[in-house]
Amino acid sequence: MKLSIIVPVYEDGNFLETLYKDLYQKVFAKADFEYELIFVNDGSSDDTLDHMIRLKERDPHIKVCSLSRNFGSHAAVLCGIATSTGDCICIKNADLQEPSELIPDMVGKWREGNDVILAVRQQREESRQQIFFANFYYKLVRGLINDRMPKNGFDIFLIDRKAADVLLKLDERNSSIGMQILWSGFRTAYVPYIRSERKEGISKWTLKKKLRLVMDTFFSFSTAPVKLLSSIGFLLAGCGGAADVILLIIKLFTDRSISGMLLGFFFLLLCFGLLLIADGILGEYLWRILDASRNRPVYIQEDIEKGGRD
Repeated sequence: MKLSIIVPVYEDGNFLETLYKDLYQKVFAKADFEYELIFVNDGSSDDTLDHMIRLKERDPHIKVCSLSRNFGSHAAVLCGIATSTGDCICIKNADLQEPSELIPDMVGKWREGNDVILAVRQQREESRQQIFFANFYYKLVRGLINDRMPKNGFDIFLIDRKAADVLLKLDERNSSIGMQILWSGFRTAYVPYIRSERKEGISKWTLKKKLRLVMDTFFSFSTAPVKLLSSIGFLLAGCGGAADVILLIIKLFTDRSISGMLLGFFFLLLCFGLLLIADGILGEYLWRILDASRNRPVYIQEDIEKGGRD
């Protein structure tokens, strides 16, 4: 067998020497299989690419890809997968927050016949703000999109070649590769670990990128925003319509005076609710057009045999 390890890097060149030594000691030196290490430079403006090239000159197992600008980790990972030649592919971050010892364990799970192995966080040694955002995001995903998402999420994973081929065929923009893996539904195993705090440098995972991930996840894999729009519309229309009926009954059958402004307010509420319902219906049609225009296969066939791998 052959393992491909893909490391997308954005302006983290100073980590690469330490990362390479860590991988060599804990993975490559003990490996009973072929391997390749693929660094993908995601448009770094510093000397990250130079660090990659120096490592490539020292080790023939290393490949280097360099994107023309910062396309994001999703594009960098897909570039690495397209370049890889391994029977299984592992995605690893460059910041050493995930222990490299996970990789042999993940390979072991792959050899047992699993197609997707997720390294799931049992605990995070990070700031409260980071932990809160992550937990909130994964809770939303589990509740509204895909309940197969691990409770504390995952960053590092290993996939079989056929799962990697599916990711390349999807060819989607503004998406989440983690959600694509969960959507594919391949036989999945889990390896727990504790995510350590970042030791050096500043994370490039900014608030803007986090918000972009949330939007890409929900707009690409869920109709929840559209259904929320319709639900609010039904609620407003129901409240406005009921209030208008009650006010009209009071005005027609009692001596109490009803303000025209109040009646007009609830009438506008009714109209606004009906408009939201119409937008929701239109959104459902647009979602179906979007879904039909994507390259997601109608089905994915899984191997019937559950034997191990060499």
